[in-house]
Amino acid sequence: MPRQPLFAGLVFDEFDRPAEVAYVGDEPCYVIDDSGFRRHIPSEQVDRQVLDEMRALLEGNEGLISEQTAKMLGQDDIFTRAILENQLKHIDEQFENLLQTGIPEEGRAYMGMMGFKVIINLHGELVRLEQPGTIADDDSDGE
Repeated sequence: MPRQPLFAGLVFDEFDRPAEVAYVGDEPCYVIDDSGFRRHIPSEQVDRQVLDEMRALLEGNEGLISEQTAKMLGQDDIFTRAILENQLKHIDEQFENLLQTGIPEEGRAYMGMMGFKVIINLHGELVRLEQPGTIADDDSDGE
């Protein structure tokens, strides 16, 4: 069981209200205001949905991601790419470790400043994941 919510401060309800963090016993929860009733949703339930969505975005693109990451690191050689690609192919293990260790507060703050946002409904189901650099699938006028 995770010790802290992975995306604390980054989870919002469908009305753009931030989810609070609370503990039921030793289980971390996101708290959503349902017309005055405080719904406690186990954080692991929400966090795993977000990680599954991220995994889906990575699948099939491991080669390209590892190539671009190696270039950004200034280590654009075949060995670095192979190591990075191997890590991406075993992303489930990385996500399990992340659930146990958490994201440092500074990392979550940076994610928030960059526009990362998790939107859930009253039942804790992922409605959408807003990430920097992604295009919204609605028919808005650029907003």
